[in-house]
Amino acid sequence: MSAASRKNRPGFTDTFRQSLRMTARDWRAGELTMLLFALVLAVAALASVGFLADRMRHGLERDARQMIAADFLVRADHPVDPSFAQEAAALKLATATTTIFPSMISATGAQPVSRLAAIKGVSPGYPLRGAVRIAPAPGAADAPATTIPAPGTVWLDPALADALKTRVGGTVKVGTRTFTVAAVITRELDRGFGFVNFSPRLMMRADELAGTGLIGYGSRVTYRLLVAGPEAQVDRFAMWARERVDGGKLRGVNLESLQDGQPQVRQTIDRASHFLTLVSLLTALLAAVAIAMAAHRFARRHLDGCAAMRCLGVSQWTLRSLFIGEFLTIGVLGSVVGVVLGFGGHLVLLNWLGTLVEVELPKPSVWPALQGIAMGLVLLLGFAVPPLLPLTRVPPVHVIRREIGAEERVAHAAYGVGVLLFGLLLVIAAGEWKLGGIVAGGFAGGLLIFGAIARAALWAAARYVRRERGGAGVGWRYALASLERRSGASALQITALGIGLMCLLLIAMTRNDLIAGWRNATPPDAPNQFLIDIQPDQRPGVATYLKQHGQADAALSPMVRGRLIAINGKRVSPDNYQKADAKRLVDREFNLSYQTELPSDNRVVEGDWFGTNEKPQVSIEQGLAKTINVKLGDTLRFDVAGLQVEGPVTSVRKLDWNSFKVNFFVLMPPAALADFPATFITSFYLPPNQQALIDGIVAQYPNVTAIDTAPILAQIQRTLAQVIGAVQFLFLFTLAAGVLVLYAALAGTRDERMRESALLRALGASHKQVRSVQVAEFVAVGALAGLMAALGAQAIGYVLASRVFEFHIDFNPWLLPAGIVAGVACAGVGGWLSLRRVLARPALQSLRDA
Repeated sequence: MSAASRKNRPGFTDTFRQSLRMTARDWRAGELTMLLFALVLAVAALASVGFLADRMRHGLERDARQMIAADFLVRADHPVDPSFAQEAAALKLATATTTIFPSMISATGAQPVSRLAAIKGVSPGYPLRGAVRIAPAPGAADAPATTIPAPGTVWLDPALADALKTRVGGTVKVGTRTFTVAAVITRELDRGFGFVNFSPRLMMRADELAGTGLIGYGSRVTYRLLVAGPEAQVDRFAMWARERVDGGKLRGVNLESLQDGQPQVRQTIDRASHFLTLVSLLTALLAAVAIAMAAHRFARRHLDGCAAMRCLGVSQWTLRSLFIGEFLTIGVLGSVVGVVLGFGGHLVLLNWLGTLVEVELPKPSVWPALQGIAMGLVLLLGFAVPPLLPLTRVPPVHVIRREIGAEERVAHAAYGVGVLLFGLLLVIAAGEWKLGGIVAGGFAGGLLIFGAIARAALWAAARYVRRERGGAGVGWRYALASLERRSGASALQITALGIGLMCLLLIAMTRNDLIAGWRNATPPDAPNQFLIDIQPDQRPGVATYLKQHGQADAALSPMVRGRLIAINGKRVSPDNYQKADAKRLVDREFNLSYQTELPSDNRVVEGDWFGTNEKPQVSIEQGLAKTINVKLGDTLRFDVAGLQVEGPVTSVRKLDWNSFKVNFFVLMPPAALADFPATFITSFYLPPNQQALIDGIVAQYPNVTAIDTAPILAQIQRTLAQVIGAVQFLFLFTLAAGVLVLYAALAGTRDERMRESALLRALGASHKQVRSVQVAEFVAVGALAGLMAALGAQAIGYVLASRVFEFHIDFNPWLLPAGIVAGVACAGVGGWLSLRRVLARPALQSLRDA
């Protein structure tokens, strides 16, 4: 650029003022409405999930110590080695202990009621972080407890007090001792999600456990040493503890830090957060398509204006600055509005998630707002500015003649930069490379596939019509020829229409099939009662009792305790594995079982079920096999009551854990385990008004333990309802973005269609002939877009069902005709809106307006 031209360049203030005037003029003309709406939707969807995830993340980090009641803890299935407490004392760290186990307790009185409770003995100082909240009665105002239960007293969950028909001041029998109920527990953040903790809580002093006589040889007890103090000292203790566990080959000992606290809570929130993030990313991607389509139309409608300004001497730099300034103004405005709407949206999401987030969350940080604004600016500048760049570089005469194809390389390069920045922001918004990469990559792949199919279909259809001139009507021949003539714009229109319809169909299918399947994965009549520790000689009596009380289908399954000690002759040790789940699984005893028939909710995915074959062999659960790296043909050896039994893996099973039926990681033929000591277990559904059945069987067989899982099922159903409500709310953003894409796709070629229709009328075509051309064009566009949308929605729905929700979904044959009809209907509406203006006005006036 010459010095003279730079000298004559208008200043920043003048350019900015002119840009604002252009923005106001285009807004009044309706040119920026679609761009702004698409931008606001994208930013609002991303910001709402961003604010929610940010608050949950900071809340979990703040309350992680409360969720394990310490900074670090040692967990064991036997009394914790005294050396751990001694090392903590040497480092001047505070310590406390908890002892947790299940046991039947009963209320005192003429007709005592018994219930299974999760007894927790705590030492002075517990909890080291956070506080247990107690109340003087169920429903009364609660307050943080300042001490542990006083000698001779216990604290109960409200549910346990209600089940025992007792209250504060009443007495309960725990083992051989009687205690006074001093308070009800309203909150216990470090409770955990172990199986024993599903039973209602009874909390007492740890130094009074021995007097109950409940803990003895063979008791299943979890011991925990809690440690808290300065971060540097805790880190030193953690390092020492890990060396002690690994170097000393201590079995049955697990270490837990802040990052490991309540993994089930974190997993539940993470899964909900990831799903909501997926929906928000989908909304942003749809908005990008809508913005790109609207920007193409904006560029075409500003060709003459650009040519006029270039003829009047406006430089490329000035013209480019004016357009960029206009879109920056719209970008900042739309992003700010989107962030405000997103903040309100995250409050709605938080309300729907409800008890998934049981702690008071901190105030949100500014990061989600900045992220939303950055996403909005990248969306607008990356997808709206590129179509305008060729207008600022070509000679005015080329703009007037619409000869700008040679300069579109600049736009393609700008699109490339915008797509890269957008993809990077998607990854940042997703929170992980894998999720963001899959979403961005999958969407890009879908665009390419849809675009390639659209171009190929248009070429093949036009070729067929030219070859079979007598086999198609005039309307179809002209419509297909017109689509092929502007194949680039037509393919873009079909692709955008297909993507939008695919998302809308996916929403409909998700609401119906996926959500119904998710809910049905845990049916309302799932077993909610478990009976364990049934002795072999009690099996006939228990089975008869259950049959007499309407539970004839409750099967009693044998259960043999065994520890995995070798795989293919090599000794198994937690040191052989890196993942915590694998370490935990190989360091525990398994519940083995034997039977000849494959359980109804089990499915063999590898190998063959052994059936009546009595040769020692193993059928292993799919998840366990993957976790501990066991494959078909490997030989497993178990230690059962001091004796060893081994066999090759001949089948791998997939279990439906959500059924709440009795399931086992490892099954073997009866001949392999029948001679080993075993107890029996069963599960069944018990209506709420038949609790007397449990009371009767516990009274008749005192050693049998009854576990009520109804609260678990109720919590699962609440969790599903909360997450589904939040997802459906966020889908409203996606639905709106999809509608914008449909509108932008149909409006993108409206001016060209109006011009062509006006020309046909000027050349003597009748209303009927013009109408037939338009109908044929929109039927072709809509049918092809609808077909691709239906196939894409079905494929994505199947992946979601199998990979995310883990349930089976059948191919829906009605989705294909529904997609085609929806596509034709959407295209037909756009065609009618364009056609009615052309047919209702003189051809000359339509040509002037076009």
